[in-house]
Amino acid sequence: MLDNLSLRLAKVVKTLRGQARLTEDNISDMLREVRMALLEADVALPVVKKFIARVKEKAVGHEVIGSLTPGQALVGVVHRELTELMGGASTGLNLATQPPAVILMAGLQGSGKTTSTAKLGKWLKERQKKKVLVVSCDVYRPAAIEQLKTVASQAGIDFYPSEVGQKPADIAAAALDFARKHYHDVLFVDTAGRLAIDQAMMAEITELHALLKPIETLFVVDAMLGQDAVNTAKAFNEALPLTGVILTKLDGDARGGAALSVRHVTGKPIKFAGVGEKLAGLEEFHPERMASRILGMGDILGLVEEAQRGVDQDKAQAFANKIKSGKSFDLNDFKEQIGQMRKMGGMASMLDKLPAQFAQVAQQAGGGMEDKTIGRIEGIINSMTPLERSKPEILKASRKRRIALGAGVSVQEVNRLLKQFEQTQQVMKQFAKGGMQKMLRGMRGMMPGLR
Repeated sequence: MLDNLSLRLAKVVKTLRGQARLTEDNISDMLREVRMALLEADVALPVVKKFIARVKEKAVGHEVIGSLTPGQALVGVVHRELTELMGGASTGLNLATQPPAVILMAGLQGSGKTTSTAKLGKWLKERQKKKVLVVSCDVYRPAAIEQLKTVASQAGIDFYPSEVGQKPADIAAAALDFARKHYHDVLFVDTAGRLAIDQAMMAEITELHALLKPIETLFVVDAMLGQDAVNTAKAFNEALPLTGVILTKLDGDARGGAALSVRHVTGKPIKFAGVGEKLAGLEEFHPERMASRILGMGDILGLVEEAQRGVDQDKAQAFANKIKSGKSFDLNDFKEQIGQMRKMGGMASMLDKLPAQFAQVAQQAGGGMEDKTIGRIEGIINSMTPLERSKPEILKASRKRRIALGAGVSVQEVNRLLKQFEQTQQVMKQFAKGGMQKMLRGMRGMMPGLR
């Protein structure tokens, strides 16, 4: 949805150039494109109608002031309304209770509930230094308990064992007692999911809620479900006092559609978004930032936060000083930057947060560098001698054959790597000549609020 809506907006904005104000006539085409993009993303029809009406109400008669074009002015209105539709301000977890704070996880089977439990436990452990315990009350799905045990171990959080023959209420009560005695800050209770909503499922989770009195009851929903996500959210919201939503698979093809619908239907804030299968693939949901990404403005703040968490600041400063001084960018630097990029979630995660026009440039520089190929690239560079890494220009046919043999790849893959390196080298030369200032000036032109 993000790419589709961004392209539609960019196309129609061009038709609004040279006009002094926004009128009902000159925004009708833009709103038609927005409506179609939202419907194609499977956003609920009532949500689309309300959103379009609000944008039209706010935009008609809106003066085009300063350096803004009519298209930019309308995008500003759309951005504000998208932010409001998705909840306005970001809402974090509420853990203000006597430990352990109980968090009940609800959702259908296959929504990513168990993985999200481990992701959120890992997030609390690393970001807020919490002692986390997880337990599975899913005594129906084969290997559900074992799955939670595995992902909890990978996340580095504590797991309370349970068995298929036990009653979910007994498991939850025992886990809560264990958490109290062992001074855990947070207890996650992973409940049973079904392929569809049924009465037995709702009765069971309602009983667990009454027993545990959780401070947070989170509904986990697959962002790829579209309209079905809305119907499921509505049913859970009627049965349980939900406190928030976790959207999973937000990096999928229909991303954003459920984000716009679920918040409107349940009235509950989206607190987290799952992006990718790795346990580190969880982000706090910021409506304003998501609106920016939908409109092709990127999420620069999110990218900076990822960099602060994942990048070695001393190495980054040393690299910046080297580039600024005019020294050449070699394959040792290339390997180092790939490693840093991996820590930030990989190329896909970075491109998703860049403004559309800069994401295209970055994609060209790192074209084909999917996350799964990074290890292979590092293997190729490791097969080179120190001299070859510092002076890539000496790499001729015989050396390439030796490197390919050592890395277990074809000569074509070595050539592909060298081409990617040359493109990145050109980008670094532009930065050394003041390219960063040019890029920031371009961002100011696209986002008038940036100074």
